[in-house]
Amino acid sequence: MPLIPLQGHEKMRAALAKSVRENDLPHSLLLHGPEGIGKERFGLWLAQRIVCEDPEAATEPCGKCLHCRLVERLEHPDVHWFFPLPRPDAAGDRLRDKLEESRAAELVARRADPFHVPAYERAPAYFLAAIRTLQELAGNRPAMGSRKVFVVGDAEAMVPQESSQEAANAFLKLLEEPPADTTLVLTSSTPGALLPTIRSRVLPVRMLPLAAEEVADFLVTRKGMPAAEAEGVAALSEGAIGRALRLLPSGDGPGPLEKQRQAGRALLLAATADGPTARLAAALAEAPTGGRGEFTGTLEAFAVWLRDLMAAASGAEELVVNGNDVAMLSQVVRRRDIRPLGVGLALDRVQRAAELASGNVNPQLILADLLRGVRRDLMGAA
Repeated sequence: MPLIPLQGHEKMRAALAKSVRENDLPHSLLLHGPEGIGKERFGLWLAQRIVCEDPEAATEPCGKCLHCRLVERLEHPDVHWFFPLPRPDAAGDRLRDKLEESRAAELVARRADPFHVPAYERAPAYFLAAIRTLQELAGNRPAMGSRKVFVVGDAEAMVPQESSQEAANAFLKLLEEPPADTTLVLTSSTPGALLPTIRSRVLPVRMLPLAAEEVADFLVTRKGMPAAEAEGVAALSEGAIGRALRLLPSGDGPGPLEKQRQAGRALLLAATADGPTARLAAALAEAPTGGRGEFTGTLEAFAVWLRDLMAAASGAEELVVNGNDVAMLSQVVRRRDIRPLGVGLALDRVQRAAELASGNVNPQLILADLLRGVRRDLMGAA
């Protein structure tokens, strides 16, 4: 199936299309902004605009020429899409082959389902072997047209650990001396995690979240959702279509972000409950090992609920993200005499817990200490 058309970002499309027409597009760009707003899809749109063979195309690629059709099917030999992958059980040259096999399989899945969301048992990252493949492809001549385009998604994953920067350093060499016929489009939700030497060699392009109406329109037109339901999901999406899709039901249960949203709500109720029983039960319900990405996501969802609590405590209910729970949040504020300053302290505490979660610290211990501290911040009680 072809890629789903890019939604929104009209001003950015016009600006970069103008650079393409005037042959003024930098060799290396960094599309950065919140997660899920369509940065990689935008990168593929830009690649399509670059290779489109219609000289009359103004802002949008024509969508009719062979180049455009191949990009939409993720089959263009000069447009290469890279993304982080889990490390396979291999080493040396075999590791490089295995990573390419995994990338090919993932591209097949994305061709078959435009709404495909990867799910990995191991944390994905960029490994030196993958960057070597990218370097080799960049050194080849274009197969069809005059340029090659590389879309490198989640580029911050080149540095999974501070002591493991080989992939980033190898990529830096390509940025320092890119082939004249090559455009590199990096994307990142956390550009500060990239090596400073990489950031200094790319043109940063800040992408903004979509309006809630644009997200709702996407859900209605592309997913066939009823308008009222789409508007409710869009309100929770924070302007990110990717986030909205992960809020939708998956299989027989809620989507991954909806699970995290519900888990964050449960943590808020546990932190403000009477006595320690609910807090301890919530901590023990968390797996002591594994699934750290899910645990970090739960902490992020908890932070959203705390910000909603701050909005309710400040009398700014219109700023509540989880709008269907305004009554519950207002009840907690009244019953526990919540003050915005205390919520601010609790949010700082959640941030510190997330930093611990990125290390080898037992999530149950993190959560038990976090909920006790959040209760103290919110209510001045132990």
